[in-house]
Amino acid sequence: MATESEIKTFGMVCDQFLVWIMTAPNLVDSTRAQYRRNLEKARRAWGSLPAKGLRPVHVQELMDVLVATPGAANAVLGVLQAMSKWGVKRDHFEHSITLGITAYPSKGGHRPWTPAQIQAAEQKLTGLARRGYFLERYTGQRGSDVVRLGPSFIDEGGYRITQIKNGKSVGEIWVPIEPALVAEIATWEIPPGYIGPYLRQANGKKYGAKLLSEHFKEARELIPELTGTTLHGLRATRVVELRQRGYTTLQIQDLVGMSAKMVDHYCRFADRKANGQAALIELAERRELAEHRKNRKS
Repeated sequence: MATESEIKTFGMVCDQFLVWIMTAPNLVDSTRAQYRRNLEKARRAWGSLPAKGLRPVHVQELMDVLVATPGAANAVLGVLQAMSKWGVKRDHFEHSITLGITAYPSKGGHRPWTPAQIQAAEQKLTGLARRGYFLERYTGQRGSDVVRLGPSFIDEGGYRITQIKNGKSVGEIWVPIEPALVAEIATWEIPPGYIGPYLRQANGKKYGAKLLSEHFKEARELIPELTGTTLHGLRATRVVELRQRGYTTLQIQDLVGMSAKMVDHYCRFADRKANGQAALIELAERRELAEHRKNRKS
């Protein structure tokens, strides 16, 4: 019979799993960081429990706790699925701890911001959260690219950006610099000759996408109009705006660096909304015309 010291807890298995992913092939640093961050939520729940006592019901209970943030819940489930597969092979778990557990349905990505939300952001955001907002709003880039942007990226009236996703380069694009962004940058305190990132910490340390997200969340708490918004949703906002200006899917794909499938997804939503609004206007005009004719006859 195993003694208490021989019983391997879930926390102990977490430690071994994290050691493994640090040297696992085909994993980039950003993925490893996501694994560590999401695994901590499970460790807080079950860290002291015997690993071999865990069942899918425990995972489902954690998913239920995180139901208000389905994206976060799905991220935790993803790392637990990977850990479970790894752990069963090494006799840390008696069976899959995620068997039968399903992710929450996708809502089709981050939703575009509304005009009211955009107005509130541009009126009330301050500091680095404001800088990050304007850079994402008018370039449509991911946070991992926005935090690197600076004067050195400027190329003939636009930014030449080598996009980074999950720590890997996914191609180069050219993004025009909008007049609204030029006007905003002119208000920022940038030393003469400075060519580093627009987003930088006061102590000179690197300013990453995670820190930008944290600063935005803190600022969002003080602005009721921004409830439910995400910085990543500004990519969708940019796509919709470009479509409304008459750009094709291929052109938007080149300007934003987004798959044609996602461009079409966001544009279909915007196009349906615009078509619905146009139909209401046409219906109102027809009613007005019918009423006018009726009055003339009478």
